[in-house]
Amino acid sequence: MNTKKLFTIGILGAIAVSLGALGAHFLKSKLETGLITPEQLNGFDTGVKYQMYHVLGMLALVILSKQHPHKFLNWAYACFFLGIIMFSGSLYFLTTRHLLGADWLTVLGPITPIGGLFFVAGWVLLALVGLKKEKQ
Repeated sequence: MNTKKLFTIGILGAIAVSLGALGAHFLKSKLETGLITPEQLNGFDTGVKYQMYHVLGMLALVILSKQHPHKFLNWAYACFFLGIIMFSGSLYFLTTRHLLGADWLTVLGPITPIGGLFFVAGWVLLALVGLKKEKQ
């Protein structure tokens, strides 16, 4: 088993759970202050959900790669990792920028869809592995 990948998965999963709790409790309590809007809280929650979905996807890729080794599975893992950093990471900062007093963080806006494209690319790579295995 690839211990570096499992370590990464474990840390990213713990971060997702921690940020989910932060959103559900601390950030939700800031709605009344106006430092975060319901739309921003929803965006933060979207980042958490997509991070957890793709952490679980990364775990599945590690397990699958033991039975069906293929370079595309490694590439999909990397795409999911980059997607988490870019998509979820940018959403965390964009949605909390007023709370952090850092309105300049809006510069991260174009990063979010690029991260989404990495998520899509990872799933397509997994599908291509399935096609290749089907043909064999």
